[in-house]
Amino acid sequence: MQGRPKVVRVDRKIDPSSIKEEREELDKVNAELVLAEFETEDDIIAATKDADAILTTFAPITRRVMESSPRVRVVVRYGIGYDTVDLDAATDNGILLVNLPGFCLDEVADHTIGLLLACVRKIVYYNNLTKSGYWARYHEMFIASFTGQTLGLIGCGTIGQAVAKRAAGFDVKILGTDPYVDKAVAKKHGINLVSMAELLKESDFVSVHSLLNKDTHHLVGEKEFRQMKPTAYFINTSRGPVVDEKALIKALQEKWIAGAGIDVFEQEPIDPNNPLLKMDNAVVTPHNAGWSDAAGRRARILVGKEAARVVTGKWPSHWVNKSVKPRFELVKGD
Repeated sequence: MQGRPKVVRVDRKIDPSSIKEEREELDKVNAELVLAEFETEDDIIAATKDADAILTTFAPITRRVMESSPRVRVVVRYGIGYDTVDLDAATDNGILLVNLPGFCLDEVADHTIGLLLACVRKIVYYNNLTKSGYWARYHEMFIASFTGQTLGLIGCGTIGQAVAKRAAGFDVKILGTDPYVDKAVAKKHGINLVSMAELLKESDFVSVHSLLNKDTHHLVGEKEFRQMKPTAYFINTSRGPVVDEKALIKALQEKWIAGAGIDVFEQEPIDPNNPLLKMDNAVVTPHNAGWSDAAGRRARILVGKEAARVVTGKWPSHWVNKSVKPRFELVKGD
């Protein structure tokens, strides 16, 4: 590679004070870090056309972007999911797609349990009621138990397994469904793999931990909500479009299920007129399940390290598209 490697961080809004860790890692290999905010796909193309690496959180890195960026070796995404990047286009163009599996594993698992408990104990509802000046009496309360119930996990990868580990402390039965996880691996983590239909029918709580791709878009919809118990609670900390949000709203409005804890939405930021914001049986958070100060710092360091490896001709420590044939020759890193 000739000249100083150019690494472009592209997103809608970027706080220049928030890229200290990435800059430190890239300075070690004398790589230039450029910040670029965008509004359109053309803005992204203009910013990345001469880049060696692209760093992104929410910017859509499309086939057109990659085909317009002949020097790009790698796209590094701040996060576990990579639905904002065209994976097939990256592979076709010899570009490595790097994500950060595990960087916020504990945070998402903790948040999942937090949403679950907030739902079943109706913590937000009674918080608001008490602050309004009303002291509820026991005979007015209808609160279910978590202990001894059945938790169903849709997606039993590392996050699903971490949720199972935490849930085991509540003495719950744990079911799971995942076509990519071996039964022996699931069993090791206390998860009994079953069909989706059986999981929905038997579970008192259903929690989604699936990546978003063409196969999982609207994985949970009206058909699935109708199979759940009317006393069941639904949790989603994965990606909004994994769930048909209109079907979820209908399920809550018509009491097909008892309630939901939702961290991710089909439109983000959420539309202020979204019915979920006005429902007592829905607890919502702003897609922050994976966030903590520590996780944010871990992500920034990892992004910087991975980009630095590739722009200096080394393989990253992890990449998604294992079948890719890189545009430029890479060697095994340290």
